[in-house]
Amino acid sequence: MSTEAPPETDVGRWHRLDRRMLLIRPVLDVVKSLPVLIGTVILGRGNGWEWFGLGVTALTVLVGVSHVLTSRYRVADGQVEWTTGLLLRKHRAIPLDRIRTVDVTSEPKHRLFSLSAVRIGTGRHSLAQGAGNDQLVLDAVSQAEAHRLRTVLLHRKEISPEAETKPPEQVVAEVDRKWVRYAPFTLSGLAVVGAVFAAVWHFAHQLNIAPENVGPLRDLLDDLANTALWLIVVVAAVGLLVVVSLLSVGGYVLSFWNFKLTRESEGTLHVRRGLITTRSVSIEEERLRGVEVKEPLPLRIAGGARLTAIAGGLREGKGGDKGGGLLLPPAPVGRVHEVAAEVLRENFDPATVPLNRHPRRALTRRLTRAIGGVLLLAAALFGLAWIDFLPSWMWQVALGLAPFAALVGWDRYRNLGHAIVGRYLVSRSGSLARATVAIRREGLTGVVVSRSFFQRRAGLITVTAPIAAGKGGYQVVDVGESAGLAMAERAAPGLLTPFLSRDAQR
Repeated sequence: MSTEAPPETDVGRWHRLDRRMLLIRPVLDVVKSLPVLIGTVILGRGNGWEWFGLGVTALTVLVGVSHVLTSRYRVADGQVEWTTGLLLRKHRAIPLDRIRTVDVTSEPKHRLFSLSAVRIGTGRHSLAQGAGNDQLVLDAVSQAEAHRLRTVLLHRKEISPEAETKPPEQVVAEVDRKWVRYAPFTLSGLAVVGAVFAAVWHFAHQLNIAPENVGPLRDLLDDLANTALWLIVVVAAVGLLVVVSLLSVGGYVLSFWNFKLTRESEGTLHVRRGLITTRSVSIEEERLRGVEVKEPLPLRIAGGARLTAIAGGLREGKGGDKGGGLLLPPAPVGRVHEVAAEVLRENFDPATVPLNRHPRRALTRRLTRAIGGVLLLAAALFGLAWIDFLPSWMWQVALGLAPFAALVGWDRYRNLGHAIVGRYLVSRSGSLARATVAIRREGLTGVVVSRSFFQRRAGLITVTAPIAAGKGGYQVVDVGESAGLAMAERAAPGLLTPFLSRDAQR
């Protein structure tokens, strides 16, 4: 009986990262080490510290190069394996049935050589192991190899790396250039303005640069000193609005240009988007647990919304798209609901059904928390003004926000609601960031009923629906006790029956 191994085929063969990454990785590592290198050369000149900076830079480049040279991966025996390391060897294996998503990203550094980074999501979130341990990243493979890996890992079908044929797909949604009008209402440019202002302020403070010592700024301050305060406020507000709008439009174009949501014949949703940095995310439909319609207040006023998927293996990110679950960028709310129904394979979007209102006692809690927070802030500012630590106008401005806080509290109550529609549990909450969630009841892993001291006094409870996807659990807050328990019983039939019977016997 022969013991010779069969000839090695592409199935189960070890693959290396693309060697073209060796032209990119050292440059990136040197750029990352520039702060240390510049600091040691400038501050340590003459005492030998510049050699320390050069050594750290060389070590960083060496580690990056060794990562590219020693990293290998393969798909064999029902799992994907990855190994790397020169002195410290690392080996990781992920069963194929644990893989939930495959995210293919091509940043400018990759596109320069037709490369891609493949992120394999498992859906596991372990605080003990680190936030990024639920992903396996292959950061330098060819685009053809990325396509092969996506097919093999999600559809369990082996294809040749040279194959150009793609599985047939149905277009579910494409970006419309007119949707750029919703970009200013996302206020994403505000974060950029804040970051730039903070960075400039920090460096100016470190270098002891005062505005009055800079010629153009000194002239501007002199002109502002002779200008009415109300005019300065109006001009500054208009200028900030224009800058934020332009940055938001630019961010929208960079992130969502060429956006396309398709459904492949194997039962996979595929999202492609990006202008400079392209991203391709694949989501198995059998892992889809529901959808979430997000409507921040400015976007809601403009009649827009965004759609994200609730699926196993998608990490929840800020803004809803960093985790790869974005199904539709800011778009008309009607179109968002149409895409949600298409993604769920339903005749209508469950998030559009009329919701059951919560008791008026929930309104009292919303108003108390909103107005109480503003009053506490005003009281704290008043105390600091009383000891001459802050000007008195600050607590007066804070106190003037009380009517707006009351309006927000009322709107939060008006948006509260829940319903059970067929196989879906629907919940809505929030005002400044309203979100409507529709999750499939068969995906629930249990039901959690909780109430605080103040909720007990008001006869309210919070029902949490745990689910192995998205945030890990979605809440129906401040619902009446009897209505909340009835909803929980319908959402997970029989799960609460022993506890309800026990309470009845008592």
